[in-house]
Amino acid sequence: MAVVEPSSAMLAETVRVSVKKASAVPMLLLTGVVLYLIYAWNAFDITALLERAQLSKGALLVSDSIAYKTHVTKSFRGNELEVAIEGERTATYKQLPDWVEGTVDSFSVDLGEGYFVRVEGQGLEFEVPGYGTIRSKLVDKKIVTELPEGAVPTWLNARDVKLDARPTFSRRVQFTRAKIEIHKFDYGWENFWFPFNSVLHGKSFGELAGIAASSDRIEADTPNWLFILKSFWGNPDWQHGIVAVALFETILMAVLGTVTAAACALPLAFVAASNFNRNGAIRFVVRRIFDFVRGIDMLIWSLIFIRAFGLGPLTGSLAIAFTDTGSLGKLFSEALENIDRKQVEGVESTGANRWQRYRFGVIPQILPVFTSQFLYYVESNTRSATVIGALGAGGIGLVLVETMRTSRDWENTFYIIGLIIVMVFLMDGASSWLRRKLIAGGETR
Repeated sequence: MAVVEPSSAMLAETVRVSVKKASAVPMLLLTGVVLYLIYAWNAFDITALLERAQLSKGALLVSDSIAYKTHVTKSFRGNELEVAIEGERTATYKQLPDWVEGTVDSFSVDLGEGYFVRVEGQGLEFEVPGYGTIRSKLVDKKIVTELPEGAVPTWLNARDVKLDARPTFSRRVQFTRAKIEIHKFDYGWENFWFPFNSVLHGKSFGELAGIAASSDRIEADTPNWLFILKSFWGNPDWQHGIVAVALFETILMAVLGTVTAAACALPLAFVAASNFNRNGAIRFVVRRIFDFVRGIDMLIWSLIFIRAFGLGPLTGSLAIAFTDTGSLGKLFSEALENIDRKQVEGVESTGANRWQRYRFGVIPQILPVFTSQFLYYVESNTRSATVIGALGAGGIGLVLVETMRTSRDWENTFYIIGLIIVMVFLMDGASSWLRRKLIAGGETR
């Protein structure tokens, strides 16, 4: 019987039909994703949200995170001249800095790169390179301003009630009927190492090393090196000591909560595994317990425990322990159900009892999975502990929220966020190192 070979046209049609069938499901999924994105865009009114967005405020917060400003303020009511960092009374210069010269009635401020301000009585002159000199004074409770010829730049706003000139990011002059304010911005974090009023403020590392090695003590009862350490650790503006303790509390919450969850989940996992417990009713109850404790979010558990036990790391640890008992219990029970029975039967053939079968036939199989899951949850809960700490459970999350809520400078907030990121990086590195040591025997891949 002769075999009829398919023609090239038939082969092409077969390939086309196969490709069409294979691509039908992906195209349907892609269409569904596009339709969902369109629905979500309209449901959440993203267009109106973008229209209401104020990017200038976001840029202001970013700039405040990496820079600080010094106020030079002349008050007309008290006829006072004050130079202070961020306008804080605790960071007020007792003597004028080098870039401010004169007295309250007549002084000048050198803002650098040719930007210069002169103040005489109730008037000022602001020299702006490339534009000219802005002259303004207070006459009959009105701000009278004389501008150079030409178009008024966008960075200048001159009205009879206020003059606001900001030609660059780091320089700004404001003139109202009550005062004259000159702002000088500098990149960096002010008073990060030592308080403004400390004798160590502004010292270089070389000078600090010399002070630490000197026999002439700043405080009679304290060695200089210890005095330097205490001044840094107890800095009231940056609170390095308080932040360090809060970071330790966050790690403590994560580790303690995960260890407690693993200790509770492991024995319950044996009860929930079908190949270790033949009683279906008990397995059903234990598995529903797992669903219940992990079904309630960790944040909800933390709010419940805050009402029950008050604020503190214990509250966060309990919230983590309850949630992760359900998650780890489910994972552990599934790992137990997937073990190789041949290894257990091999141990049993040697005459081993039940506990020996578990020890030598089961534990070696599930230990890598258990260890990997446990270390992952420790790493993940480090981030979670920060979030639940912000609700009042303590730790670095609470310090971060307090910093934002009390309207402190955003560089403090940025500093704490940076430390949180470093903490997560370190926990990730430690988790990877332990995983290699415990599972791969220390061998790197």
